Amino acid sequence: MPDLQFFNGWGGFTPDGREYRIVLKNGNHLPAPWINVLANNSFGCLVTELGTGYTWWRNSRECKLTPWSNDPVLDPPGEICLLRDEASGAFWSPVPLTFARESHYTVTHGFGYTGFDHERLGIETTMTVYVPPEDPVKIMTLQLHNGSDTERRLTVTYYAEWVLGVRRQHSAPYIMTEWQETDRMLVARNMAQETFRTATAFLAICPPPASSLSWTADRREFFGRNGTWEHPAAMQLERLSGRTGTLADSCGAVQAGITLPPRGEVTVTILLGCAECTDDAAELVRRYSHAGNCAQALGDVQSLWGTILNQIQVSTPNREMDTLLNGWLLYQTLGCRLWARTGFYQAGGAYGYRDQLQDVLALLHTRPDVARAQILLHAAHQYTEGDVQHWWHEETARGIRTRFSDDLLWLPYTVARYVEHTGDESVLDEVVPYLQSEPLAEDVHERYEPTERSGESGTVFEHCLRALERALAHTGEHGLPLIGSGDWNDGFSLVGSRGRGESVWLGWFLCTILPSFSELCDRRGDGKRAGRFREAREKLAGDLNRHGWDEQWYRRAFTDAGKWLGSVHSEECRIDAIAQSWSVISGAAPQEMGLQAMQSFDRELVDRELGIAHLLTPPFNHTTPSPGYIQGYPPGIRENGGQYTHGVIWSIIAWCILGNGDKAFELFHLLNPLSHTRTAAEVRQYAGEPYVMAADVYTASPHEGRAGWTWYTGAAGWMYQAGIEWILGLRRRGNLLFLRPCLPSDWPGFSATYRFGSARYLLTVTNTQGAEATRLELDGVEITPAGQGPESCPCIELQDDGQEHHVNLII
Repeated sequence: MPDLQFFNGWGGFTPDGREYRIVLKNGNHLPAPWINVLANNSFGCLVTELGTGYTWWRNSRECKLTPWSNDPVLDPPGEICLLRDEASGAFWSPVPLTFARESHYTVTHGFGYTGFDHERLGIETTMTVYVPPEDPVKIMTLQLHNGSDTERRLTVTYYAEWVLGVRRQHSAPYIMTEWQETDRMLVARNMAQETFRTATAFLAICPPPASSLSWTADRREFFGRNGTWEHPAAMQLERLSGRTGTLADSCGAVQAGITLPPRGEVTVTILLGCAECTDDAAELVRRYSHAGNCAQALGDVQSLWGTILNQIQVSTPNREMDTLLNGWLLYQTLGCRLWARTGFYQAGGAYGYRDQLQDVLALLHTRPDVARAQILLHAAHQYTEGDVQHWWHEETARGIRTRFSDDLLWLPYTVARYVEHTGDESVLDEVVPYLQSEPLAEDVHERYEPTERSGESGTVFEHCLRALERALAHTGEHGLPLIGSGDWNDGFSLVGSRGRGESVWLGWFLCTILPSFSELCDRRGDGKRAGRFREAREKLAGDLNRHGWDEQWYRRAFTDAGKWLGSVHSEECRIDAIAQSWSVISGAAPQEMGLQAMQSFDRELVDRELGIAHLLTPPFNHTTPSPGYIQGYPPGIRENGGQYTHGVIWSIIAWCILGNGDKAFELFHLLNPLSHTRTAAEVRQYAGEPYVMAADVYTASPHEGRAGWTWYTGAAGWMYQAGIEWILGLRRRGNLLFLRPCLPSDWPGFSATYRFGSARYLLTVTNTQGAEATRLELDGVEITPAGQGPESCPCIELQDDGQEHHVNLII
């Protein structure tokens, strides 16, 4: 389609890159669901290109309102919208479901909304699905246009298969339903719910006044004895029975009769949501039964995402890069990873200690307040001993205590990055409680338990110090940090479970954090601790380079059995990507050794023919003793030798630190999903969405090059940081914006718009490839490059003055 960018036979981006449009016709179904995640911070839904998905309230795992399928093959719907022509009895859906086999649908995924356009039997329909920025309700506005000169009578039916818990099989017998005539809504409660006792789900159709309504909560009535969702018995009934109460097999179905005048248009609003009580649900239905309020909510959604995503807009010689950086990566990070915490392939609901702390780093430019709040939340999930909950559910107040060795260190890492970026040191003085529980016994690796506050509290700074001191106290025979039951790679669950195994990567990570906290300790008058941290880093760096180096690259870990993983001499896992990239990122490897390590990464792990980069190679298969559950994956799947995108992105940053923009951009482009979905053949191979990052890409036959799960991955946030802060080199330090791009040699430059409060800075970077000396101009006045700060590179002082400023950088 000529009006879509990067059209691949199924879909493409609108010219501004802010919508992805999919065309389904003649049965050309996609090889996997292409979804959108619509959420605020307490409610949301998934919407696939077929119109399937699920809806949740407060916690996307623990309180599903409708079923999550996790079935990319059948993709069965837990919610169904059907239209019926009363004259002929013919029925269809405004969303594709399986009706695309015989007709044409256009699906539009945008930031905060999804739209479906269709025409059948002279009726044009546009259905728009969205979630308001604050309220717990999914709004579906259905516009129906009569293209004929005769009046048309239709019914609109919406069906929801109630869950109100984790699994429908467990909750179905306990769901009580009731019709509220005053507010014309069907409500449902799970009488066996323990955590969400007050959850009151509701379903309403708001047609024009005087339209007739009918309803049922009887699933058997809706489908019939032998009916299916493609041919439900309800489509043969004139009206639904009105049956409600406590039924063995309950559902929610509401039907509205409407009349379409000749050449006329009618808008019907469908509402599915959940509230704390019936009165709150009724208030939401009353509010959004008015078309004007729905339109305002959609405008608010678009305004919210516009504000967040327009903080930085870039224009580079690579449009694929622009498309990701100008919206989709941050949208994936905030909407899916932080608010929804779910995806088509994983309904998590929980906070992961290391996960969301990494995610918020991508928001430092646009929503530092979200990062600050996340820091405080995670600090409050640290035990008095210094270790932390690996993951937890806020709503159920339960989490898991483990022996993972890296989790606790992501707090000081994120705090250091936040303070460095914003200049806000007040976060260090925020007081947050610790957790308490019985420490894990020597033979216990993890325990799922209640989240119990202790009577002890400490500042965020003290929480960070407790994490660092614990990590420094747990080292092995080579002076490297103990790996415990896993570090960043959870799959290394048996490498050090008996207490001997050490992690090379964790050593680099600790070397990255210690300098920042040495400086913070100095600034806060604790010179003794600052000196001790510097000495610890120096010793650790020496041990890493002495014991971690293995002829051509750095090893990955030392096992309880006394063997090295990631060794030149290993038959499996000869080389691991993150041990190489973080040797450079940490600054603790000598430059020539870091460069050789990255050259080994490029030679051994980047597969240009397949278009992927392995996390490690060769994959585990017969290693004895087993390194952990990583070996349970087939070779070439996920962390076990596949492309685990999150970890591979760090190599982009390492190449930028080494000053090699060509390698950095080549890898960025290789990992960009748009590089894998340019043609129909590539779509069939890759299967994942072109507009969001995949957590992993398989390298095993016969699925080479196929995306694993998408959306719910930390790869999005790191991909954004790699592009914005490292390749394009835009780094904030308080009210200073440092400019240190590391561009491909054949790029003439790039431009960007950077917002600072009410001010806009229009940046133009020109790459002369050494033909001219570096020069920086602000509003036509040359600025002497700064010689201070970690960047020691050109920078400008940002001012919130409501003005538009022009910045020119010659490099």
